[in-house]
Amino acid sequence: MSKMSAIQAGNEGRVDSGRGSLTAISGGGGSPRLQQRAQPNSSSRTRDTRNQQQQLQQQRHHGGPLLKQPSHNEPADVVRRALDFKSQGTQCYKDKKYREAIGKYHRALLEIKGLCRVLGDPDPSSKSTSTLLPTISKSSTLTDEQKGAMENAELECYNSLAACLLQMELVNYERVKEYCLKVLLKEGKNFKALYRSGVAYYHLGDYQKALYYLKESHKQEPSDTNAIRYIQLTEMKIRRNAQKEKKEAT
Repeated sequence: MSKMSAIQAGNEGRVDSGRGSLTAISGGGGSPRLQQRAQPNSSSRTRDTRNQQQQLQQQRHHGGPLLKQPSHNEPADVVRRALDFKSQGTQCYKDKKYREAIGKYHRALLEIKGLCRVLGDPDPSSKSTSTLLPTISKSSTLTDEQKGAMENAELECYNSLAACLLQMELVNYERVKEYCLKVLLKEGKNFKALYRSGVAYYHLGDYQKALYYLKESHKQEPSDTNAIRYIQLTEMKIRRNAQKEKKEAT
């Protein structure tokens, strides 16, 4: 049977095409007319896509089922990010890009502080900041190696921040002192923190405290010429102030 006969049989038949259906209608023995069914236009597909997006947004808003995304806040990830930022800060310091180094060290400290707070081990010497801290599952725990890495990184960041500030044209000695004292709370014999604390107190005019920290740093590094020089300057200031007070008293 020919194709035309198949169409004419029963006065009406259908021929499927790849994208739709063609309906053949016989008109009283004449040649059949092929009429293509209407296909969904592009605007319909656009509306379908838009509806799917809206449903997805509603599910997200109402806590509906969504595909689980990989976590980037596991302890190992936080440790890695903190160490990466610290390394970047060290490189910036070597390149004498002190402002950039300060930013990197602060980023590393934010990672460490966020990790410590969520794990229930807050830093008692830290001040609260108006920053968003990483969210880590409370059930997560750090290995001894990770804890050691974080503690060392924290001390290095504070010490390095103090070093960066001392390289600035206008030095914030109050902040230098603050960072160094954070280090000394956990590592009381840290030479760099002792020396820089003494320098900060000297420039803040507190010569007695300056002399104390400078002499403590000298005990750690007896041959350090910078510590010796600042001790001499501080003792000179103290003698002059004593002489001035004595004259004013008489």
